[in-house]
Formats: sequence, structure tokens, C-alpha cells
Amino acid sequence: MSIKRIAKHLVQHHWRAKQIFPQSVLDRIEQAISQNETTHSGQVRFVVEGALDGRPLFRNQPARERALDVFSQLRIWDTAHNNGVLIYLLLADRDVEIVADRGIHAKVGAEGWEYICRAMEAEFRSGQFERGVVRGIEAVSRELAKHFPPAGPHPNELPDKPVVM
Repeated sequence: MSIKRIAKHLVQHHWRAKQIFPQSVLDRIEQAISQNETTHSGQVRFVVEGALDGRPLFRNQPARERALDVFSQLRIWDTAHNNGVLIYLLLADRDVEIVADRGIHAKVGAEGWEYICRAMEAEFRSGQFERGVVRGIEAVSRELAKHFPPAGPHPNELPDKPVVM
């Protein structure tokens, strides 16, 4: 366990997420998810966590492992066609993780998701958080549209509203 990582998480606590993602930005991200979901039959969720605390922090939980926990907690795996996708941002670590259900992951693969994550992180490094998230949603949606095009009316199985943890 790194003292530097613990300090970073304790200093950059949850206020940082609310500072970078005020309600107006969250509303635009929600709108981007809603609009992009019309191009496919998949489901996209965005979660930003300012920093880890408690057990995850002191267990030195990596961002990927935390993203898997959030994917499960939000039941993103519980879609009819196994095509739910989580875009998870852990601000304190400056790490983006994409966790995709088995139906879409089998078609895109880890390298495809990693490419989208790195592009988002490049936007974040230049301070363009909203643009990075929206472009990430668009990139994920292009993959979903390729493999899960809209087939008539489909219910919105998961909320489009971003989650700030």
C-alpha cells in the first residue's frame, strides 16, 4: 500500500468530483447517454468517484477492481442482451475503466475498450472532462451500434443519469 496513494485519496476526496462535474455537466452527460442510446440497443452508465475511502482505500483496491464492484452494485450486467457498459472514472488515480457485459465485450475485447479509455484520459489531462466523457460515450455507443443496432423499440433498462460517488 502506497502512502502517496492514500494521501492523494484523502486530499482529493469527493468534493473534487462535484467541482469538476457540477449538475449542469452531469445533465449534459445524461443527455449524451440518452441521445447515443437511440443508435443501439445497449445500455451505457457513467460513474465518477472522486476518491476511494475506507476499506477499498486501505485494501489498496485498484481502479479496475473498483469498477468491477460498481458494475455489479449498479446491476449493469442485468440487461436482456448482456450489452451493458460502465464507464468508470476514479479521479484521484486519474484512471478510466470500461467494464462491459459479456455480450458486447466478446465483440470489442479489452484492447478496444482500452483505446477508448486512453483517449478519454488524454482529454482529462488537458482539463476537458466533459468533452472527454461525452466522446467516450460516443465511442462506446459506436461499438454498441456496430454489434447491437436498434431493433425496433427497446426499453431503457438502466438509468441514463450519471452517478457521483
